[in-house]
Amino acid sequence: MIWLVEIALVLLLLGGGWSMVTRNRRNRQREALIMRRVDAYIETIRRERRNLELAAMTDLELRDLLHAGAHNLKVAEQRRTWIVLGCGIATVLGAALAGSQQGWMSFGIVGSVGAIVTYGVSEFLARRMRAPLEKRGVDIDRLMVE
Repeated sequence: MIWLVEIALVLLLLGGGWSMVTRNRRNRQREALIMRRVDAYIETIRRERRNLELAAMTDLELRDLLHAGAHNLKVAEQRRTWIVLGCGIATVLGAALAGSQQGWMSFGIVGSVGAIVTYGVSEFLARRMRAPLEKRGVDIDRLMVE
């Protein structure tokens, strides 16, 4: 039995090491893609001239604004993912606790209320992370990197 734990620990260490090695490469690729999208969006802003505030900025100012916005979107998306995951775990635990005390009906009710709250939190955080850039007239979908 103890050998299973040892094998699991070795596999966990190998997997963690592998992810640390490949993380830098993925981050560089993601950063390069973001910069290409920012440069392409700058060209679009210059060509279309729809938003006068953005068109009046220099390329350096616009690049800084868009790159910082893309970075902030990435950070906010990661934060949103963790918060929604926490809400989901809290919902499952709360539903399990209520279900163990009162039965299936309370499990369903707590699960439904938790799902609605989790959805609401997710939508609120998604709108809040988009608001600063949309206020300036930036098309956020052009900066998003999946």
